[in-house]
Amino acid sequence: MRMYDVIHKKRQGGRLSPEEVRFFVQGFTAGEIPDYQASALMMAIYFQGMDRQETACLTMEMAQSGDMADLSPIPGVKVDKHSTGGVGDKTSLVIGPIAAACGAKVAKMSGRGLGHTGGTVDKLESIPGLRTALPRDRFFSIVKETGLAIIGQSGNLCPADKKLYALRDVTATVESLPLIASSIMSKKIAAGADAILLDVKVGSGAFMKTREDSLALAREMVRIGQSVGRRTVALITDMDMPLGRCIGNTLEVAEACQVLRGRGEARLAGLCLELAANMAYLAGQAPDMGAAREKARAAVDSGEAFARLRAMVQAQGGDPAVLDQWESPRLSPLVREVPMPETGYITGLDAEACGLAAVELGAGRETKDSPIDYGAGIVLLRNKGDFAQAGEAIARLYAESKERLDRGEKRLLSALQVGARPPQLQPLVLDRVEGM
Repeated sequence: MRMYDVIHKKRQGGRLSPEEVRFFVQGFTAGEIPDYQASALMMAIYFQGMDRQETACLTMEMAQSGDMADLSPIPGVKVDKHSTGGVGDKTSLVIGPIAAACGAKVAKMSGRGLGHTGGTVDKLESIPGLRTALPRDRFFSIVKETGLAIIGQSGNLCPADKKLYALRDVTATVESLPLIASSIMSKKIAAGADAILLDVKVGSGAFMKTREDSLALAREMVRIGQSVGRRTVALITDMDMPLGRCIGNTLEVAEACQVLRGRGEARLAGLCLELAANMAYLAGQAPDMGAAREKARAAVDSGEAFARLRAMVQAQGGDPAVLDQWESPRLSPLVREVPMPETGYITGLDAEACGLAAVELGAGRETKDSPIDYGAGIVLLRNKGDFAQAGEAIARLYAESKERLDRGEKRLLSALQVGARPPQLQPLVLDRVEGM
């Protein structure tokens, strides 16, 4: 078999056989197929697409290109969740404990943030002492003890996807539905869960900007999950404004704790309860979504969900006492309040620009090797839909230098739109995709 023939076939709109997909993935991962030929195939796929069988085959070949986690030593149904990225998205820190309190087993591998999106691992590592790199046996034992553990992804998890994504990123082939879907699902399948919940974001702070595109991606990923024997559900959720009030690692941990203690911002809390209920449903802990929602609410109201987070943090070496601190001394030393430029309603607060403002403050990475200031970030005192007088504080910024505060304030103000009438806010959960 020749790579030239595989490229030519796809360029002409042909359907790649499982053998041809395997030949490409294995050869590229091993370094036997050069970048220029892999790039040519990615561009052919970008223009010609892939059918369901091709996409499922590509997904499984990438999943099997490295380590495949075996979670069978953990009793019960293991359920995982993936978000396509957003700003202020600390939901994993909330829904994992709620789902665990409902009886699900959550053995989750998460990533770090890059650009305007934050990473769950970065948030967790803002807790003093907490370890996200754990031996396999300790990872399993924590899940058995507490119902959940969240660790960083294995260095050899889906190496084919890592190589391909780096190539797509520099060859303008990222925006391909089958390539996006197979990239996400290969990592989830390799992580070993029995069931997968997908939180597909849409809006200014999301990769998918339109509801139609996000729904198409959700359907593709649900099909892949089902085709390889994973029970899969996807929710389409709004990311046209930051999620919750806090953006930044330590701040988002604190806000997650507020939600788990029943004191969180209403939209964030509502989304977390809906996501956690879906996880409980997928794990077989409720016969229907109505019962799952009641169970998730009871887990928060009883305090059991917050207790699960404390237990996980302690088991992973962190100090659970910091979870009780809202005004944390671990925040960056310089603070600035951003005034409303004119009287009116906040009619727009571009989520991506807010995320980039947090990066300017030091809370995120511009490159994969950039250091993070865990105490930097933004507290939104007003969000989209709120009214404020000119000069009234609408946000509080934390950073380690005046220069960072200046850059962060400028970027945040660029996200702001003000009008005389309140905007209409759309629901956070826009669609739900289950069986195809």
